[in-house]
Order: sequence, then structure tokens, then C-alpha cells
Amino acid sequence: MDKKYIVSPNPHIHANVSTTSIMRDVIIALCPAILVSVLAYGWAELLVLAVSVLSCVLLEWAVTRWMMKRPSTVGDLSAVVTGLLLAMNLPSAIPLWIVFIGAFVAICVAKLPFGGIGQNVFNPAITGRVFLLVSFPAQMTNWNPTPGFVALPDAISGATPLSALKEALKSGSTIPQFMEANGYDLASFLWDAGASAGEISAGALLLGFVYLLIRRVVKPWIPVAVLGTMAIISAIFSGINPEVYTGVQFNLLTGGAMLGALFMATDYVTSPMSTLGGVIYGIGIGVIAMMIRYFGSYPEGMSFAILLMNCTVPLLNMWFHQKKYGRA
Repeated sequence: MDKKYIVSPNPHIHANVSTTSIMRDVIIALCPAILVSVLAYGWAELLVLAVSVLSCVLLEWAVTRWMMKRPSTVGDLSAVVTGLLLAMNLPSAIPLWIVFIGAFVAICVAKLPFGGIGQNVFNPAITGRVFLLVSFPAQMTNWNPTPGFVALPDAISGATPLSALKEALKSGSTIPQFMEANGYDLASFLWDAGASAGEISAGALLLGFVYLLIRRVVKPWIPVAVLGTMAIISAIFSGINPEVYTGVQFNLLTGGAMLGALFMATDYVTSPMSTLGGVIYGIGIGVIAMMIRYFGSYPEGMSFAILLMNCTVPLLNMWFHQKKYGRA
């Protein structure tokens, strides 16, 4: 009798969920923010998105087929998501060859050498973005808006709100003076505080995140921990000295706070598996991001915070476990 029986550990539960379906939902959730950025920055933004996505897909296909000698994994759409997230962290005016370098680092350094999706330690898109920021600081901080299909009346030409504020504080201006001079209010931060595609519209990012919650693709614990920590630290520091330290609204709705907390910190592979581990992970991201914003030389700290906390995930997974299936 030559029959082969395959025995796998219980519980034997089947769900109509796959890597492809999850990635497809993430792509759909990113569409509102992508649409706003394309309307604001026009054809240049479309080119950045296209080059980033195509580079990630082609690099993953080439490496898996010709170097790793295994079937290509581009069909799971993870390379598309990496390309989109990388592009959403870049200026629309950035040279396209730099976009390709970022895609190369994301796929060929941060993802595939560790074994591909499910095994990488660091978030590929953030790794690519941080590499570009360190290697090409001038190009990565060139926020001069490219011609778009609609106008952004409240955007600061050549600077994000975070970097413009940093320069204003260095020149002796206070935060209230900066806010009044630029006409910033809640509506500005929700819809047209210009920067990268992932920073231009907190409202569009929140809309996409609600879709992910409805689809049960992500759970809210990590984003709540990240944004809640940032809010608490902002409230404390701005309460002590509101002329030097920005408040809750500014810190939550500007820069990469929303994109990082809602779409990048929640990456399945590089975030903790347990709820408690995820909360601790999110608190760490919030603390590091705010310390860099308030005391660091960079105006934004979300990418660095997520990368640093990625390093702690193996320990958090070891220390904190979900309740065993079927146990009370």
C-alpha cells in the first residue's frame, strides 16, 4: 500500500483569505490617497508611481526566476504594494533613476535576501525610503510641487509643514506665528498639506484605513498605540511650551504619521503577532517618532521609528503570545 497521508497540526480551519487578497485590499485602500496626490501633482506623480511599481515587480520577477531559481512571486501583489508605498514616500519631483534605486534596495536588499514575503525582518518600502533619504538628501527633500490637475492653495512651495516649521523655529519664529503666517487649520492638514503622496491627505488615508478595518485586513491596536502615544507626548510638551512644541493636531495630521501608523507599522510580516506585543511596538514607534520630531535634526521620524522597532519584533513575539486556540 503506497498511499501518502499528509498530517498537519490543528486547528484545521479554512478561510477565504490569501496573500493576494490581502494585498489587493491594501491597494484598494491606498487608492484615495493616490488619487489625491495625482490630482495635486499631475503627470510627475503618475510617473513616480509607475516607475516604482514596475521596478519592484520586474526586480522581484528577475531575482526569483533567474537568481533564486524558483517560481516568481509577483502574482501575490506584494511587490506592487511595496512599490506603491515607496512611491508614496517620495517627492513628485524626484529623478526617476533614484526611484529605481529605492525599489532595488526595497526588493533586492530588504525583502528577497531574507527569503521573500513572510520572512523579511524590515519593512521593504521603509528601508528603501530611508536609504534614499540618507544617500540623496537634497533630492529627497525637494518638495517643490509639480504642476497638478488641481491647485493646492495652502501648500508651502519647497517645504513640508514639518520642515518649514523646523526652519521657522531656527530663525526665531514661534509656532503660533508660523501657523498664522501660513493659514494652517484642521482642513489644511486633512486635505492639502503638501508633501509626498503619502502625506498630502490625512483624510484620504483615514478613508482607506476604514476600508481595511471593514474588510478585517488589519486590527486597530497598532495604529491606536502609535497615534495615541504621539498625541499624549504632543499634549504634554505643547502644554509645557506651546511656542516651541507643536500640538496634537499638527503632529497627527502632518508628515508620515498617518501613512506610517495606518499602512506601514501594520505590515503583517514586520509587526508583532500578539495584541500586547503590537501595543508595545506601537508605543515604541510613537515615542521614537516624536523624539526625532522634537529633538532630532530630521523634521520627520516615522520611518526611522518603524525600522528601529522592526528590530524588536522577534523579541516581542518571543515574550508575548496570543492565547492558545481552544484554551479558556
